[in-house]
Amino acid sequence: MSIVIYIAVMAGVTYLVRMIPFTLMRKKIRSQFLRSFLHYIPYAVLSAMTIPAIFYSTGDIVTSIVGTIVAVVLAYLNLPLIVVALAASGAAFLTGLFL
Repeated sequence: MSIVIYIAVMAGVTYLVRMIPFTLMRKKIRSQFLRSFLHYIPYAVLSAMTIPAIFYSTGDIVTSIVGTIVAVVLAYLNLPLIVVALAASGAAFLTGLFL
């Protein structure tokens, strides 16, 4: 029964977070600073959730660092996401085999 309560609370909070801006802000946001700030929030939140998980996912910090470096370099070179993900995973796996 408690899981149903947890899901209901989570659904309510998620709904409120999305509904409140629509009801309170009827006009278009004109501040360039505020618009750019709101534009980058999803990227900042995604980074804050992903980066710690990267370094604790393999159980070894060295393999995580090698995989992250490979991913950053390949992403900088504008390679497709699947290539970046597979190469980073492969690099972390191979590093783990040799350590």
